[in-house]
Amino acid sequence: MDFTKHTLENGLTVLVHPDHSSPMVAMNLLYSVGSRDEDPSLTGFAHLFEHLMFGGSAHIPDYDTPLQRAGGENNAFTNNDYTDYYLTLPSQNLETAFWLESDRMLELNFSEESLEVQKKVVAEEFRQRYLNQPYGDAWLLLRPLAYRVHPYRWPTIGMNIGHIEGASLGDVKSFFFSHYAPNNCILTLAGAVDPDPAFRLAEKWFGPIGRRDVPERNLPPEPPQEEYRYGEKSGNVPSPAVYLAFHVDDRLSRNYYQSDLLSDILSSGMSSRLFLNLVKNKQLFSDIDAYITGDRDPGLFVVSGHLADQVQPETALDGIWQELNHLSQFPVGRRELEKNLNRVESNLLFNNMSILNKAMNLAYYEWIGDPGLLSRELAVYRSVNAEELRMAATNLFRRENCSCLVYQSNGKK
Repeated sequence: MDFTKHTLENGLTVLVHPDHSSPMVAMNLLYSVGSRDEDPSLTGFAHLFEHLMFGGSAHIPDYDTPLQRAGGENNAFTNNDYTDYYLTLPSQNLETAFWLESDRMLELNFSEESLEVQKKVVAEEFRQRYLNQPYGDAWLLLRPLAYRVHPYRWPTIGMNIGHIEGASLGDVKSFFFSHYAPNNCILTLAGAVDPDPAFRLAEKWFGPIGRRDVPERNLPPEPPQEEYRYGEKSGNVPSPAVYLAFHVDDRLSRNYYQSDLLSDILSSGMSSRLFLNLVKNKQLFSDIDAYITGDRDPGLFVVSGHLADQVQPETALDGIWQELNHLSQFPVGRRELEKNLNRVESNLLFNNMSILNKAMNLAYYEWIGDPGLLSRELAVYRSVNAEELRMAATNLFRRENCSCLVYQSNGKK
């Protein structure tokens, strides 16, 4: 994917991909701040700011109304590694997007009233998604089981609801000015826009915002796991469930591609190994999945499933381990590997069809340090061979590298 890159004096990185196939433009702002950047005593702040950013800025009390009048729409998300804001609108109204986003970066409309409103919203989301939802607290239990040192040990929503409820206006301001800065942001544009006019707008609206003192990230590395870890929870869930988490290497390692392919072989589609063998044939699970978290730092390979009626967790876990051990002992067949590589290629192609996805992907690959990888990644996947996958599985699916959570059903509906 072609793009042009420009960096402002204040450190803001701007990338532009022209695509005049439609009259729309997508803008994406990626702030390099996620839950891994939080103080362990003040978790959930990155996600809280995703909400606060829509509560009004220094000179614009309402973000949504002017954007909607310009024919635009927007959204955002937060993960462990970064926070992403994105919008689309007609190209003739592009300056509206620069105006809105630059004012949010300059300063929010900090007030006790706005903070209290958003704290209640986030606290309610915590309750609904993690405390009142069947299996909702599984990740609240699994992460600290798998991680003992690295801040991935708590989820994006936070370690507990009290951290958000106790957040002060001073805490919030300090977090904002430490992380929401032009020198901690990547701005990308894709659609009916050319580089030079886009760079002029970036200079006009973002150029006056000064650099800020963004703290240097110095995260403690997670030590290698050397023992099998087990946790158990009982709750009002329809059926028991099991979660197995294995440590994998970071996003830029070759192991990322090996692990991603292994997860597809195990659970992508109705012809995958886990579905055919454990759901359809042995009927141990009603559903089962395998995936990688895809984190920037070393992440997790997760196998999770809900048990079929009358199946005991020990039997279900034995079934999973048989499938994992088979991957370690025998190379994947050529046809099976090619099928999954074709699926990867299809997903990569479809994921770059819309201008919004192009803008988001361009920002992400710039953030991980190599925007050109967006065009080369398929070749990396296709360079992985069957014996390499077998060796990766042997190293990955070791009992001492596993954290297991069993979620028992207490029999209540």
